Amino acid sequence: MPNATEQWTPSFNPWLIAASVMLATFMEVLDTSVANVALPHIAGNLSATPEEATWVLTSYLVSNAIVLPAANWFGRYFGRKRFLIVCIVLFTLSSALCGAAASLGLLIVARIAQGAGGGALQPIAQAVLMESFPREKRGSAMAVFGLGVVVAPIIGPTLGGWITDNYSWRWIFYINIPIGILAIFMANTFVEDPPYIRDQRPGRIDYLGFGLMALALGTMQLVLDKGQEDEWFASSFITGFAILSGAALIAFIIWELRSREPIVDLRVLVNRNFAVGTSLMIVMGVVLYGTIALLPLFLQTLMGYPAVASGMAVSPRGFGAVTSMLIVGRLINRVRGRYLVMFGFSVLAYSIYLFSKINLEISISSIVWPNIISGFAMGFIFVPLTTMALGTLSNEQMGNASGVFNLMRNTGGSVGIAAVTTLLARGMQIHQAALVSHLTPYDPAFQERIRQLAGGFAARGGSAVGTQQAYAGIYGTLVRQAAVLSYIDVFRVLSFLCLLCIPATLLFERVKKKTGAVAMH
Repeated sequence: MPNATEQWTPSFNPWLIAASVMLATFMEVLDTSVANVALPHIAGNLSATPEEATWVLTSYLVSNAIVLPAANWFGRYFGRKRFLIVCIVLFTLSSALCGAAASLGLLIVARIAQGAGGGALQPIAQAVLMESFPREKRGSAMAVFGLGVVVAPIIGPTLGGWITDNYSWRWIFYINIPIGILAIFMANTFVEDPPYIRDQRPGRIDYLGFGLMALALGTMQLVLDKGQEDEWFASSFITGFAILSGAALIAFIIWELRSREPIVDLRVLVNRNFAVGTSLMIVMGVVLYGTIALLPLFLQTLMGYPAVASGMAVSPRGFGAVTSMLIVGRLINRVRGRYLVMFGFSVLAYSIYLFSKINLEISISSIVWPNIISGFAMGFIFVPLTTMALGTLSNEQMGNASGVFNLMRNTGGSVGIAAVTTLLARGMQIHQAALVSHLTPYDPAFQERIRQLAGGFAARGGSAVGTQQAYAGIYGTLVRQAAVLSYIDVFRVLSFLCLLCIPATLLFERVKKKTGAVAMH
């Protein structure tokens, strides 16, 4: 019977199946970032503060994270095809409710439903792709999957900014409706459940495991999103939720390892390739989402770019990613995966190091070209990393493993955004304290600069006003330069993190050696 499951082939062309599941997945991943640049418009339109509007992002990520690892269990319980279609329907309907929301509270409720519907789409799509394609073509399948999960968050802010500026923030949700209807039709027509999915019985519902997982992931997401805003552990709110998250996570791990019918089978992490691949995917999530968060912030706050222009400067990363995905899809069966991943992390480290050359005089090309190189590197990492991590697992393990794998990438993204914003804020304080030590009455260069500025301002407003404006101007310059130095430090840290991943790829086992063994299990 296990051999038959490995030999199962779908009724339709695998590329039709790929198009069906990736249409919905691309739409879902896009919605993780498309609303970022629209937050000020949402806050103004719904009479909310910018801080309150961030719950539009947080609520989506929390419900998304809770459903992700449990997607395989729900797929077994309801039937994977049926569950996939229900999720797309829920996502589409909640998108319509988001666009029609008359208050922030209704929008947040709709975003929670949208995140719950979208959470299962990534792991289901990945599992369906890995099962539908023969082993020798799984690299090409992962290249298609990579286009969705890597390119979508990159173009999201640009698309969201353009729609918001030209139409309304509500249309960033309304555009999901026709795409969702098409995705429902294609999934219903082309996707089918393999025999081992149809024959599986989910058993009892692991209520305690699901509750502990929801508590751990939900509170962790809140801590990461609100930590820097509330000064981390100086806040009793953050400290309490961090303790609660840690305790729930430990209890969840212990319960799931001891449970006979766990909602998330953590034993899959015993597989060396999957454990190594998951660890490296966390780092990739940190770097990908960290740089996506940093660059628009730098361009808008220090360089004065509008939202759409800053998004356009970052989006060329998508062109690099598309190019490399097409190349890697052909190389994956000719070159060992670990060498492709090594090359990818090396190029990624170099491209992020180029960002550490920024200053307030740079042109747009100094942002665009490193972004293209960075996107090119992502394809060489994502495709072979996913193929090697899941390639030594049996088809029956694929759905559960895919949920854990995607959760870790998203968790890495949340950790990355929280880490870079914290390092940026603390770094600005450190550099400002260091720079201000040179602004003293005993520094001849400082005094000369004050006299020059005061002379210019005095001609328009008197000597006292001129001196005050001179000090204010120099302080503004100091703050901007301290911020630039902090950005440089963070980019160097991210670059070094990529370099650390290169030797870790040596831990992978060769996938082809395991193929025969996997086919027997």
